[in-house]
Amino acid sequence: MLRMVSKKLLGIPSPSPTLLTLPRLYHQNVIDHYNNPRNVGSFDKNDPNVGTGLVGAPACGDVMKLQIKIDEDSGKIVDACFKTFGCGSAIASSSVATEWVKGKSMDEVLTIKNTEIAKHLSLPPVKLHCSMLAEDAIKAAVKDAEAKRGKMNGNSKAADA
Repeated sequence: MLRMVSKKLLGIPSPSPTLLTLPRLYHQNVIDHYNNPRNVGSFDKNDPNVGTGLVGAPACGDVMKLQIKIDEDSGKIVDACFKTFGCGSAIASSSVATEWVKGKSMDEVLTIKNTEIAKHLSLPPVKLHCSMLAEDAIKAAVKDAEAKRGKMNGNSKAADA
């Protein structure tokens, strides 16, 4: 600061800033899912057809609960919901995840990758952890649902997994 003032007083030209600082903007898909989140809510976690995934990122404070409801006969996911405490990217990632899992089998949803969610939302590198949380929440919900189904069928091996 002192150098800048003294150069100004002495009439020495200072170099002009070559970098402009631009505001960081969210992609339209993030804004849409943040302003109009899909499938917000929760199911009864004790329902044997509901799988619950609860994940968090201690570094940023985001916490995501994603639940899936499984059809007993077909084994497909018939409904999904979420509750997320976090930034706009975390909320949008949760919202997208609940849309993408509906109508799919539990094996199919395990193929959903955080990179696909991040690409769909055009998340910047600093926000990739949000899509990773969504992927982890899907996996945790499927694991919980499989454990419950294993207990219902008397399969202790699946329940222990």
